[in-house]
Amino acid sequence: MTIGFRIRKSWTRVSHDAVEQFRNLPVANVSDCMSRMFAGGANLKRMDRDGVLAGPALTVKTRPGSNLLLHKAIEMAQPGDVIVVDGGGETSAAVMGEMMMLQAIQRGIAGFVINGVIRDADALMEINRPIFALGATHRGPHKDGPGEIGFAVSIGGIVIEAGDLLLGDGDGVLCVPRDQIEPIHLAALKKQEAEGRQIEQTLAGALDRSWIDRSLHELGCEFVEYCLKAGQAPIHRRRMISERQIE
Repeated sequence: MTIGFRIRKSWTRVSHDAVEQFRNLPVANVSDCMSRMFAGGANLKRMDRDGVLAGPALTVKTRPGSNLLLHKAIEMAQPGDVIVVDGGGETSAAVMGEMMMLQAIQRGIAGFVINGVIRDADALMEINRPIFALGATHRGPHKDGPGEIGFAVSIGGIVIEAGDLLLGDGDGVLCVPRDQIEPIHLAALKKQEAEGRQIEQTLAGALDRSWIDRSLHELGCEFVEYCLKAGQAPIHRRRMISERQIE
């Protein structure tokens, strides 16, 4: 097996039912239920207008500036897949643009997450298929490999395995490991319900905020009370003035 230039032909994908269960959950809530450790950073920018990215990951690792393996991944994709491209964070050359997006739509691909840049940004915004990338450039790619398909990639500090669940919305992108789907889904549902109650209490003016002072006390925060006479400097300021006078 040639490390760095290989294609895995098949893998187990997260189920369609699981994808639909997560589709309407805010990415921020799901992230909180995974200790905020499986979310891509703010460098990944939304390059479409709106909508939700959700689907099993089809992972691609490319040499920076080459998109040969991405072309192959589009051919291999199943409907609903999210193609995740680790392009090494290269920003000098785009790895995809309008033509490849149109081809992807014909294959039923749900969207893209790219650790690299795209081009034809205005056209992709108009097409409005979910896509996250580091930005855009007019410079195109080479098509000479090497690269990998179907193996683990790392983007924004998270490791993504082929078949894991990718989610994305206006807050960014995260990965739910395929073997953790059920417990994370249940936790995210509970969090969403709790936030719904909190919103209702806030709008009714009945939200309990006593936890703030309680947390400050538990953390050892000191609460200081003092009054100043008119024109009098605070104690630490007066001390500084006195020290200057002595000098």
